[in-house]
Amino acid sequence: MPMAGIWEGTAGIDQHPFSEGSEQDTYIERYELQPIDPQTNGPQLFYGLRYHTHIVKPGEVETFHDQVGYWLWEPAASTVTMTIGIPRGQIAMASGSVVPDSTTFTLSASAGNEDYGICSNPFLQDAFRTVKFDITVTINSDGTWSYNQDTTMVVRGRDEIFHHTDSNTLSKTAEPTPNPLFLGKK
Repeated sequence: MPMAGIWEGTAGIDQHPFSEGSEQDTYIERYELQPIDPQTNGPQLFYGLRYHTHIVKPGEVETFHDQVGYWLWEPAASTVTMTIGIPRGQIAMASGSVVPDSTTFTLSASAGNEDYGICSNPFLQDAFRTVKFDITVTINSDGTWSYNQDTTMVVRGRDEIFHHTDSNTLSKTAEPTPNPLFLGKK
């Protein structure tokens, strides 16, 4: 799994809603992707990575964004699924068809979709309703990986749809940690 490990990116760009318009911030990101044991749902089989991404603004220590979840590969369906949990009261599950050894792929979730959807707390649903989420990942030939994501939102008081975008390129700083019980087996 080329994404397994601990990664850092120092040139993230975040375009988000602000007052009457939008604001752009740069950010520093630490993205940890640890392998999990294979998961089954009857005949369905997933291989995966548990992730945590922690983002701060340059020169600050207070969290700008925090997110947890799983990246799951289902070989029988040639599908990658990303689960997303954000501590502001929002969850999502995005998925897309991905052929083995792909170096670029896109995952999507849409509000109201029971399979790959988005669920928000009442305040976010009213003031910053997320209607679609897309993330495109590129595994780069230099060993880094990049993402571009577009969170399509309806912002209270605005007529137009807002595209909250984030992008970053991440470089590996450490290898992943396998299941500690597996380490004892030879």
